[in-house]
Amino acid sequence: MTSDDVPTPGVHGSVDPGEIAKFEALAKTWWDTKGPMRSLHDIHPLRVEFIVEQAAAVFGRDAGSPQPLANLEALDVGCAGGLVSESLARLGAKVTGIDPVAENVSVARRHAEESGLAVDYRAATLEETAAGGGRWDLVTALEVVEHVNDVPAFMRVLCSVVKPGGLLVMSTVNRTLQSFALAKVAAEYVLRWLPVGTHDWNRFVRPRELEEQFQANGLRVLKTGGIFCSPLTFTWHHSRDISVNYQIAARR
Repeated sequence: MTSDDVPTPGVHGSVDPGEIAKFEALAKTWWDTKGPMRSLHDIHPLRVEFIVEQAAAVFGRDAGSPQPLANLEALDVGCAGGLVSESLARLGAKVTGIDPVAENVSVARRHAEESGLAVDYRAATLEETAAGGGRWDLVTALEVVEHVNDVPAFMRVLCSVVKPGGLLVMSTVNRTLQSFALAKVAAEYVLRWLPVGTHDWNRFVRPRELEEQFQANGLRVLKTGGIFCSPLTFTWHHSRDISVNYQIAARR
């Protein structure tokens, strides 16, 4: 793959400086299960289950085995403090984690070392990584697309780093009235699950919009599923309801 094959507006094309500053301020809190990232820790097991389920189907693996991702090369885009990257590594994948926030990468490296896990963390944008010509079997971009400043440009580059036959898994927030009420107002202002200003509702992405991007970039959707929080128990579970949080898998 040459640099001419990578459709990118520039190595920093989809990065929003305002979002970078926001997450720089939160860098030290990624592994605090009771802190500002608590909701990510709460939904994390469901995200990993979804990834394993889809990877097992695509690559012919046993989802119930100790390491169903063994020897798969995985790229975790927007790895932050390494929550997803570490889980993929524990499941056997050879993981590269990238994030444009250097402080996040420092936190991720330190935590992986303390956990005895080998993860190749890089302080880099997706565009910089794609320009290197690499492609991966499994690519994840969880809670990332709603923070970029050019979704079509980001999606073009994201899809370009998926190997032929490879799998891309994303999770994000739908742009609906329900998500405004729950993921924005309730989560940030009422329940205080997230710092105020974490999300801009106008940047939330509808499933159909992602599906169109997949189709335009040579991928086909395999599955879309929701993640729902019970208002009575505040516990999270898989759901057919994709009006707020949802996950989507696509294959090249």
